[in-house]
Amino acid sequence: FWGEMEFRGQPEVRMRGTPMDPGDPRLLFDDTSAGGDRHGHSGVGKGPDVYPGQALLSDPMSNLAMVYGSSLASHGREMMDKNLDRFIPISKLKYYFAVDTVYVGKKLGLLVFPFMHDNWEVSYQQDTPVAPRFDINAPDLYIPLMGFITYILVAGLALGTQNRFSPEILGIQASSALVWLIIEVLAVLLSLYLVTVNTDLTTIDLVAFSGYKYVGMFVGVLAGLLFGRTGYYLSLLWCCVSIFVFTIRTMRLKILSEAAAEGRLVRGAKNQLRMYLTIAIAAAQPIFMYWLTFHLVR
Repeated sequence: FWGEMEFRGQPEVRMRGTPMDPGDPRLLFDDTSAGGDRHGHSGVGKGPDVYPGQALLSDPMSNLAMVYGSSLASHGREMMDKNLDRFIPISKLKYYFAVDTVYVGKKLGLLVFPFMHDNWEVSYQQDTPVAPRFDINAPDLYIPLMGFITYILVAGLALGTQNRFSPEILGIQASSALVWLIIEVLAVLLSLYLVTVNTDLTTIDLVAFSGYKYVGMFVGVLAGLLFGRTGYYLSLLWCCVSIFVFTIRTMRLKILSEAAAEGRLVRGAKNQLRMYLTIAIAAAQPIFMYWLTFHLVR
């Protein structure tokens, strides 16, 4: 009798971590002490895997929100491109970079030796100027941009040979050249407005014509590095005269009247102002060339 009572009163012992039968009526809560999946990993009878974002994607409201968000993003991108094109004409900039190797070689030769060139008129095709690679007289931005970059690199080399190089000084050199370019373009625009010149010159054209002087600037500094101050002054003098002639012959077709462009006598006060403005623009190029390079050669 005492043995039977002892057998009945002994509690059931279960090792920790051993899963219990879910159908056991004595199980009040799920046993999570084992830290594993109580449903097993055999995969038998297991339904399809449910990913965290699958329920969200299957929701019609979520799909509608995604479609609305994508349409809103595309509309915003179109509005940004449209407003950006108003201030920065991206489509027009492509025209100024439509160059090739032959054009670059001929244009550099024209900038350095413009004295024997006769025809300075820009060619047109159906009231649209042809691409620069088809016309050496067309303005471009490739040569001014490359000239500016080369000028900064040669300036850094010159400062390095004099033990004066530092990133701050080179940054000041680049920023000052860029600021003077902006001031020059703004001054020309204001002058054209005050003189009431009806011309097809655009702001990008003025940037291109004003940027051609960087070619002569880096040529002068490079000659100074190779041949000293004498080489600098001689090469810079030649480049200054060349850019003066180039600017005069180019800008007179844009600023002066048709009679002056054809070589006839300039008459009238308005045409006289236009002629003085053309000479002033051309004369400013050598001044900037010397001002931005004289301190680089010692």
